[in-house]
Amino acid sequence: MKYMLLMQFSAATADFPGIDSWTGEELKAHIAFMEQVNRELTESGELVDAQGLAGADTAKLVRGRGRGAPVVTEGPFPETKEFLAGFWIVDCADEDRAVELAAHISAAPGPRGEPLGMPIELRAVMSAPPTEL
Repeated sequence: MKYMLLMQFSAATADFPGIDSWTGEELKAHIAFMEQVNRELTESGELVDAQGLAGADTAKLVRGRGRGAPVVTEGPFPETKEFLAGFWIVDCADEDRAVELAAHISAAPGPRGEPLGMPIELRAVMSAPPTEL
């Protein structure tokens, strides 16, 4: 079954300082961890896709009304300053394995090598519309 693991970030709720204040070594360790996760998922055959996303300051929220120009708003969540930092799509045996992967990613190293405990949203990827409408 396919699952999407969404790495969320909000400066207001983070238990760690912003990444812009990390030392070069802390940042390298964090990136190396993420690269290792991707290698392991590739080797196990579970990785479908993984991407880091540009900062929320580059995001736009677009709403089409069917006529005329779309409405474009800067940033995805202007009220909360929460943003999606990256995602993985995995194809694994079951939800328990997806939870295991999300927990592992959540514990990525941050300042002083401490596990970050980042919130990772876990969502099943629908292969078709629900049969009961």
